[in-house]
Amino acid sequence: MDKPVINEIIIVEGRDDTRRLKEALICETIETNGSAINERTMQEISVAMATRGAIILTDPDFPGHKIRNTILERFPDIKEAFISREAAKSKRGIGIEHASIETIQSALKNVLVNHQVQDEEISVQDMQSWRLSGIGNSKTRREYLTRQLNIGYANAKQLRNKLNRYRIGKDRVTAILSELKEDE
Repeated sequence: MDKPVINEIIIVEGRDDTRRLKEALICETIETNGSAINERTMQEISVAMATRGAIILTDPDFPGHKIRNTILERFPDIKEAFISREAAKSKRGIGIEHASIETIQSALKNVLVNHQVQDEEISVQDMQSWRLSGIGNSKTRREYLTRQLNIGYANAKQLRNKLNRYRIGKDRVTAILSELKEDE
């Protein structure tokens, strides 16, 4: 099996993530070495963005989200890839290094591009009408939607921001939610 080639630099948390990515892909990485990203790492990301582009692929846990958000504050147009908690979980913990080769390849095939939000297509009222906020099973519905879109779990406010940022339209959300069986 030929490994896919990723031209952009992939930003990961540590060397175990780099090792696992290199088992799945031909790529180069920048390691943040934890959630306290230093200025030198930010400058490396800046160079990567200016030359080859960059993709964030952090663990689906609190420190991973913190790293992702820190990078997004400085580089709002950076690309993002996501792996679900379930796909990154093993007996040893949760992390990119525990994901299967197929999962890693799929995540990097489905990279999302951030867009500066001018007009928000999806409103708070849309979120309520889709029952993604404000009712008892909203969390289950959000989990299903984010899993189908492969964008990482989010609370209602974060989800609305992600849907607008990635320009995921109302029709697509409605179609995905129509497939949801309420007992899932």
